[in-house]
Amino acid sequence: MKDSKLILVTGVTGYVGGRLVPKLLDAGYRVRCVVRDPERIRDFPWAKRVEVFACDMSHRERAVDAMRGVHAAYYLIHGRQGGKDSAQRDLDVARIFAAAADEAGVERILYLGELVDPTTNLSPYLRSRHETGYILRTSRVPVTEFRAGMIVGSGSALFEMVRYLTEREPLLVCPAWFYSEAQPIAIRDALSYLVSALETPDSVGRMIEIGGPSRLTYADMLLAYAKARGLRRRLIRTPIYAPLLSAYWVHMITPIHWRVVLPLIEGLHASLVVRDETARRLFPKIQPIDFGTAVHLALGRIQRDNVETSWADALVTSLGDRKPYDFSVEEGMFIERRRLSLDLEPGTVFRAYTGIGGARGWMYMNWAWGIRGWMDKVIGGVGLRRGRRHPDDIRAGESLDFWRVEAVEKDRLMRLVAEMKVPGKAWLEFQSDPQEGGGTLFTVTAYFDAHGLPGFLYWYAMWPFHKFIFDGLARRLASRARVLAHSY
Repeated sequence: MKDSKLILVTGVTGYVGGRLVPKLLDAGYRVRCVVRDPERIRDFPWAKRVEVFACDMSHRERAVDAMRGVHAAYYLIHGRQGGKDSAQRDLDVARIFAAAADEAGVERILYLGELVDPTTNLSPYLRSRHETGYILRTSRVPVTEFRAGMIVGSGSALFEMVRYLTEREPLLVCPAWFYSEAQPIAIRDALSYLVSALETPDSVGRMIEIGGPSRLTYADMLLAYAKARGLRRRLIRTPIYAPLLSAYWVHMITPIHWRVVLPLIEGLHASLVVRDETARRLFPKIQPIDFGTAVHLALGRIQRDNVETSWADALVTSLGDRKPYDFSVEEGMFIERRRLSLDLEPGTVFRAYTGIGGARGWMYMNWAWGIRGWMDKVIGGVGLRRGRRHPDDIRAGESLDFWRVEAVEKDRLMRLVAEMKVPGKAWLEFQSDPQEGGGTLFTVTAYFDAHGLPGFLYWYAMWPFHKFIFDGLARRLASRARVLAHSY
C-alpha cells in the first residue's frame, strides 16, 4: 500500500520541492520533509500533514537519522550562486546524502538534474549538477535521475524571466542565446514524472530526459508569451553570446538576481532538447502540454493569486544560516528583511513598534519621513498629518500617518499598507517572534509590488536610502523596547 511507504523530500522550500510534497500526499504517500529551519514551511497549506525533520544535510549523522524508515528519498538540493565554491558544496552534500541513504537502508533515490549537453563547455554550476547525478548513481542505493529542460510554471525562474522581459521591453536586442533550441516542460508534467516514477519499477537505475512536446528558442517563448498577453514585441537579433553581460541585463530589467538567471543563460549555450525517448516509453500516460498552454495556466494562477511556490522561496545556497539582512524577489515583489536578536520578551518589542508614528514620530531620520509626507501631500496624497488615533493602542483598519494598519497580532506582528502615492503597492511589517532559549527575533520587512517600469525605477531610486532609514529604524525600535522593559 502506498500509505505504508514513507517518502523523504529535500529542497521543500524550493520551487519544485514545495510543489512535489502535496502531489505525493494526494497520491497516498506519507512524507517526511527535511529542512534546516522548520519555520520556513510552517505556513504551507500541507505543513500539518507531513513529518518535519530539522536537519542540515551537510551533517552525516543527522542525515542518517533523517532517513531512517524511509522507502525513497528525493534529492532536490542545489545552490544557485554559481562558482567553484558553491559547486563543490553541492557535490559534498550529495556525497553525504548518498552515504546516509545507504546507511539508513533507503531503497531508492530520485534526483532532478539538468537537461544539457554534457559534451559542451559547462559552467561550474551546470557541471556540478551532472556530477551530482554521477555521485548519486555510483552509490549503492538505486537511483532514478530525471534530466529536465527549462521548467515553466507560475513562479518559475524561466517563466518570470520571460514575463518581465516581455512586459517591460517592447523592443528587445537579442543576444545569440535567444536562438538556441530548448524543450521547456510545464511544472505539472515534471511533477507527474517525479511522482509516477515511484510506481514504475523500470525507471530504477535510469537516466531519463524529460521535456515538453515542442522545441523552441527563447525568442519563440517571448513571442508566445506576448501573443498570450496581446502584446506586440519586436526582436533584433545579434551574434553576441555574452552570458554574464546578459545576466546583468536581465538583473536590471527584471526582479531576478543575475546569479539565478546566469545558469539558465549558460545552459542555452547548447541545445536543451530531449535526445532519448525513454520517458515516453516508461510513462505513456503522461502527455506533456505545450508551452503556450503552460503559459496560459501560469498566468491564470498569477491572476487568481494562487502561486504555490516561487524560485525565490529557496535560499540562494544549499548551506548557511539565517542572515541579519536579506533581499529577495518573490512573484515580482521586492522584499527587504532586517533581523535583530533581542534579549527581551516579544510583548515588550511589540509595544515598541506599535507605538511609532503620530506625535512620537518615526524614531530615526524623522525629518526624512516628514519630507516624504510633504511630497505626498503636494501630489495629492494623504501625507503624514493624519497621525494616529492613540499614541500606544493600535487596531487593524485604522490610519497611521500615510499608512493603513492592515493586520495586528498581539505581541507578534503589525503590518502596514502604504496609502501614500507610489507606483505600486507597499507594505511595512514588524514581527516579534520568541526564540528557543529565550529572547525575541525582531524582524522589519519592507515589501514593494512594483507596477510596470515606473514602479521598477521607483524601487531602485529609493533602495539606497533604505539602508540608512530602515537600519536606523530597527535599531531605534530595539532601543525603545529596552527602555520599555526597564519601565515596567
